[in-house]
Formats: sequence, C-alpha cells, structure tokens
Amino acid sequence: MASNVVRLFLRGALPKPASAATTSSFLHARTLTTLSLPKIVQSDVLTTSCSVLVPLSQRRFYATERSSAKVDELRARVLKVVGAFDKITADKLTIDSHFMNDLGLDSLDHVEVIMAIEDEFGFEIPDADAEKLLRPADIVQYIADKKDVYD
Repeated sequence: MASNVVRLFLRGALPKPASAATTSSFLHARTLTTLSLPKIVQSDVLTTSCSVLVPLSQRRFYATERSSAKVDELRARVLKVVGAFDKITADKLTIDSHFMNDLGLDSLDHVEVIMAIEDEFGFEIPDADAEKLLRPADIVQYIADKKDVYD
C-alpha cells in the first residue's frame, strides 16, 4: 500500500506552508494514492526517482546527441569574419593562426577583429576576455561556451 502512495504537487494546488515545522504535517495531509487521481491528472505528471510527481510543463528536456555541425558552422562564421578583415591575407589564415605572431596584427587590429565578432554574433565580449582571444580557435571556444554549443 505504501508503494501506491505518492506526493502530488500541482501548479497552484498546494499553498506554501507558513513554516518548516508545518511542512511535514502539511505534506502528509495532502498525500494521495494514484488510484484516486483523475485520468487527466495521471497523464499530466511524471514520476521522478524520489517518488514525487512533477507536472510535464516543468520537466527539462536534454538533447541526446551532441552535433558537431553547430561547431563547424561556428568555425566557418568566425573564419569568415576574421578573413574579411582587410589586414589579414586569406592564405595565412587558419583556425590556429595567432593574430599577432602569425598574421601580423597589432593590438588595435585585434580590438577591431573582436568588435567584428561581437557584431556577427550579437553579444558583447568583455575586455578582460577579449585580451585572451588571440586565435580564431580561442574565439570559437569562447562563443561555444557562451552559446552552449558542444563539439
């Protein structure tokens, strides 16, 4: 009989208890069996590992596969923006090219490249982070971290 007993928390169905001391007695008073729930409520809940029912509207869904297509697209966009900079020659540009050592950019050019990346991706990169982005691969990794894109 105890295995059939679950706690049901529906949106708005349970008011918040006044204190932690009343929480335990409050929850025992609201304990229900699955057999007494209407069919519509039974189909709108999900049993979790701790035997608490959670409405499906509050459930998180995670991707099952990590696609490298998004990272490849991200790399292509970064290389396109960096390659469009007038002081960079396309034959020297790779994903691992260092802006100062390999491509011959100075600090002002580096700032302009970061500004172009900000315009392309629609968010601002703080100066402390921008100083560390010295290769297109660093920029790709930074944007992937900010946009939750995984390889």
